[in-house]
Amino acid sequence: MLDLNQNGTDVPGEKEPDPAPEAAARPPHPAPPRPYLVTAAVLCAVYFLYAYLRYSHFHSPSWDLGIFEQEVRAYAGFHAPVVDIKGPGYLILGDHFSPVVALLVPLYWIWPSALALLFAQAALFAASAVVVGRTAQQILGGRSGLCVTVAYGLSWGLQEAVKAEFHEIALAVPLVALVCRALVLERWRAAVLWALPLVLVKEDLGVTVAAVGLVLILLGRRLQGLLLAVFGICAFALTVLVLIPAASSAGTYDYWTKIEKNGEQEVSLFDSVLGVLNSSVKIEMLVFLVGITAFMALRSPLILLVLPTLGWRLLSQDSNHWGMVWHYSAILMPVVFLAMADGVRRSRASTRPWLVSYAKVAVPVATAIAVTLTQHLPLRDLLRPETYATEARAEEAERALEAIPVGARVETDITLMSHLTSNRTVYWIGGAPGTAPDVVAINRDFGWSQPIDDPVAYAQQLHPEGRYRITRQAGPFVVMERTTPVPGDVRVPGKG
Repeated sequence: MLDLNQNGTDVPGEKEPDPAPEAAARPPHPAPPRPYLVTAAVLCAVYFLYAYLRYSHFHSPSWDLGIFEQEVRAYAGFHAPVVDIKGPGYLILGDHFSPVVALLVPLYWIWPSALALLFAQAALFAASAVVVGRTAQQILGGRSGLCVTVAYGLSWGLQEAVKAEFHEIALAVPLVALVCRALVLERWRAAVLWALPLVLVKEDLGVTVAAVGLVLILLGRRLQGLLLAVFGICAFALTVLVLIPAASSAGTYDYWTKIEKNGEQEVSLFDSVLGVLNSSVKIEMLVFLVGITAFMALRSPLILLVLPTLGWRLLSQDSNHWGMVWHYSAILMPVVFLAMADGVRRSRASTRPWLVSYAKVAVPVATAIAVTLTQHLPLRDLLRPETYATEARAEEAERALEAIPVGARVETDITLMSHLTSNRTVYWIGGAPGTAPDVVAINRDFGWSQPIDDPVAYAQQLHPEGRYRITRQAGPFVVMERTTPVPGDVRVPGKG
């Protein structure tokens, strides 16, 4: 189903004497950018509104937003990227290699809050929609560009990523869109240059860079493709075998265990490969991945770019990696939608009448699919009045926050975490033994394995080196302050 080009040759730059098929696919003058910029502004506002409402209602799904704020805050203060949520003094480059998040520092200087990261992600996703939509318009013409912009902007991969709050892949999404744009417009040097920074976004993207090289080879740019593929593989190997272990206290790349272990049980690589499609959750994700493009993405060699990300996800023993939730599919969205645009263009020149006919309706079908699916996706909540209602739980959380002094060292669970990281030192509950934090703050409704009937006893169980008393109790939120001096052998981060 992968056609290398429309002309039947293996060099995409060579055109037949009759340019009619491609000339018909590319309008002589690009559409004005204003409609795309307006659509992107609306998407940015919608993404950020949804993220803001969840944040203000204390519905954080994980500790990741707090982790990334601690990382950006460290860069903003010209410090090493220590993330105490992962453990006191934990250097985050020993976990995932994402130095490119330092680019968010100027925004964080202006707006030192986790909300700055949520806004940045919304803006980056919206910017990628402009790239995807304008490219579709250039190669398909008519109103296809705006339809693709809407379908892409509402795609389930982006919506779930917005719901999952900020992750480093937000910086990769527009880069991948620019890479795919360059490939479909046959701007080979641009494709290479846009691909190179991906290795600084996350360690696994080195393999994606290598896949871009493979696509270049298939499209006839053999030398450029080979060099880029070698660069991507070398960058991946350097990152996971040298740089991350060097920054990790354990001296290893911990995420190999996601493939090698299922809980405490060892899993061989052979068994992992045999199990890539052993779950209906995985199959559903794959069907929806190409289904949102009306399956037209399968007509383009660009679809090969999804394989590296899908590969590690399907090999993983962690079920969080398999499905349609979380942020893992966001980086695949620009690939499949620009592969769809390329697939439609190729299909218009097909000798099979049924395929030509289907190509004429594929973009509207994909748009209809995106709009229909949104009824069951996160942004649907923006149409529900209760989404905007003030919750008693949020007011109680705010009162708990007021009782935690600025600058304090706080050990807490996910609920309050990202609301504290801008101006306190924050630890994960139970993840900072021996630190005697100034404050232990918990949400008793967080979902503990066992109910916490006596919060003070729980705090002192975590930190027998200190004594604690309750200073604020608001609904399920309990704030406890240490009443004894900091033990002499405990090093306070940032002091001494």
